[in-house]
Amino acid sequence: MIEPLAQARKSAIGYLSIREHATLELRNKLVKKGFEASVIDKVLIQLQADNLLSDERFVESYVRIRINKGFGPLRIQQELRERGISDELLNGRDEAWVTRARLARQKRFGQELPQGKRELAKQIRFLQYRGFTTSQIQGAL
Repeated sequence: MIEPLAQARKSAIGYLSIREHATLELRNKLVKKGFEASVIDKVLIQLQADNLLSDERFVESYVRIRINKGFGPLRIQQELRERGISDELLNGRDEAWVTRARLARQKRFGQELPQGKRELAKQIRFLQYRGFTTSQIQGAL
């Protein structure tokens, strides 16, 4: 029979081979598999030492994917917090976020600017849901 440490490491590497994971995400998945906390701690430390698990790499990958899907900094920060990542990495220029907000709006509603208060409110709500700030939304509209 395989010892728990080797089994936990094998499971963790399996998860990491599919995509990058935050440390907290990987910990939660191993807990669900039924591994003991002490075994999980050892495996996570080993994986970080072997550079197989990196929160920085996870953040880079996650942010790039979410930006490409048209999400703004507020939404991305919230999603990262849920995954156990601090807010330190999203200090991008506001101009870039305004451009991204404009592209998200155009993809959803087309090139034409909103006509009337109702359409304007609809587009503002859409961009707020996507996680853009008020100033970024104003710049996009």
